[in-house]
Amino acid sequence: MPASPYLPIFELTRGKTVESIHDGAIAVVDVHGKLIAWYGDPEAVTFLRSTAKPFQALPFFEHGGQEFYHLSRPESAIICASHSGTDQHVSVVRSVQSKANVVESELLCGVHTPYDEPTAEALRERKEPLTPNRHNCSGKHTGMLAFVKAGTGRLGQAAADISYIDPRHPIQLEILQTFAEMCDLPVERVSTGIDGCSAPNFAVPLKNAALAYARLCDPVAGKVAPKERAAACRTIVTAMTGSPGMVGGPGRFDTRLMEVIKGRMVVKGGAEGYQGLGLLPGALGPDSPAVGIVLKIADGDARERVRSAVTLEALRQLGALSSAELESLSDFGPRFSVYNWRKLVVGEAYPTFILQMAN
Repeated sequence: MPASPYLPIFELTRGKTVESIHDGAIAVVDVHGKLIAWYGDPEAVTFLRSTAKPFQALPFFEHGGQEFYHLSRPESAIICASHSGTDQHVSVVRSVQSKANVVESELLCGVHTPYDEPTAEALRERKEPLTPNRHNCSGKHTGMLAFVKAGTGRLGQAAADISYIDPRHPIQLEILQTFAEMCDLPVERVSTGIDGCSAPNFAVPLKNAALAYARLCDPVAGKVAPKERAAACRTIVTAMTGSPGMVGGPGRFDTRLMEVIKGRMVVKGGAEGYQGLGLLPGALGPDSPAVGIVLKIADGDARERVRSAVTLEALRQLGALSSAELESLSDFGPRFSVYNWRKLVVGEAYPTFILQMAN
């Protein structure tokens, strides 16, 4: 059998005995394409899932979608989001839909219970049915429909005979091409599949996804062209870092990390243990270039406690967070106690990796 691209990255103990071990891989790439740190195989190919959302939104903004619809910063952020389905999130999604003449019933993302538990409980108490706008991907789907409905020509590219989420639709083809270019890959090197929300999704080597995040954060140094795309990168980063509550929601890791680091990073997680971060120039010290970090927890991190802890440990090792910032984020790791149902401490959980640094 071929060697796994993943290595032990996080473990949990019960008493003094290691009870479980999670494998993973990390790639850290600067905006010039240099691999500056890694763990496991940075060439590992895996799906970004929702970590791809800023790039799926990129053509919409590149073709002037924000200006065309006069979108606010929160409205722009929700198009790149995996929101928690709160009333506030739904209100912002509806606002975009109103401006773009999108009807909720046109969304093909499906439905699920809101991630925000108080919201989910309130809906149950009111016996209010779940609708697509509560879905974490409703902003992304609204953005895609807004792209279709903006008219003919460069912005519209409508194909009336197929759905907007069909991989053959001109908008999906442009999203795929744009993503490939941000990753510095030929489009045929991007593997595709269908996401949980039924839209196309992409699998690429970790190092190429990291490069895309670095270029998102500094499109000039990353030589992103055309100039409209570079401007769209800045729009997305400004929206996401300026409205972190739209990107995730109350108590969510992406939101909390962006709140704490105050504009130095753009953060976007995805399903099955994927995490992406873009560090703006200067985030690793004076004159440091923009950097992209992506990581994958091999087993999918079903309880969603490993990805955040590994992310914080990687940032700690890179010197990207102060001790005060790490303390503010301590609920997410990098180390935490394991409790039983009586709230007794029965073990520990902690990262076990050391990033390999390039010379």
